[in-house]
Amino acid sequence: MRQIIDFFVRNKNFILFLTLFSFSLIMIFSNSSYHNSLALNSTNSFTAKVYNSSNSITSYFNLRNENNELVKENTILKEIIFNSKFNYDSLKYNVFDSKIIKNSYSFNNNYLTIDKGLSDSITEDMGVVSNKGVIGITDRVSNSYSRVISILNTKLNLNAKLKKSNHFGVLNWDGMSFSSIQLKDLPKQSPVSIGDTIITGGNSFIFPEGILIGEVSSYKLDETQNYIEIEVDLFNDMTDIKNVYIIKNNHLEELKELNE
Repeated sequence: MRQIIDFFVRNKNFILFLTLFSFSLIMIFSNSSYHNSLALNSTNSFTAKVYNSSNSITSYFNLRNENNELVKENTILKEIIFNSKFNYDSLKYNVFDSKIIKNSYSFNNNYLTIDKGLSDSITEDMGVVSNKGVIGITDRVSNSYSRVISILNTKLNLNAKLKKSNHFGVLNWDGMSFSSIQLKDLPKQSPVSIGDTIITGGNSFIFPEGILIGEVSSYKLDETQNYIEIEVDLFNDMTDIKNVYIIKNNHLEELKELNE
């Protein structure tokens, strides 16, 4: 108690000033419409900023939820499209959505990691695509994650063809630019033009036919003069991928056994 009294005694002048100043403010704002309006406007301005910040945060989380819903809808739509050519009692293809959690593109042999695994019905040899085209193929799977061998991997060969014809070749990356890939062994009679679209062919057990890959930027005859080599600009920006879709061919094991 003694310490409290000493505090007030030591600071009596400041306390008196603070009391008189507070009283003056009360009198000014209670008797002056201008100052009262100024205080009210300041309060409203502060409140508006708080509400705007709150709305921005709410909008951000709503946008994320809307994006997740859009991914789910795209997953269903892709499954319908991939199965539209078949009249089986059961689906030939199932589609699962996933997110990229790791991605490499600066090496000769690049891989991605996705956040789905065995517990999500993901296994090896499943095609991985985005809304813009082919990403790669799952090659290792744990309970919760999967590794994807990237289309930017010199060890990966894919069946691909010209969209405007049934002429197909082998898609394989030369390890150079991460924005383009090479299509080889295309018959020289193939009607190739700059800007033609390249899609997945019909000779793959992993990818349905018709998935986008890229467009022709240049082409030439190979050393044998019998086949065309095509430089393909990828539709995907392989340095900026977030959401992907995993394609499961439900007939894959049967097809593998048949072709062994």
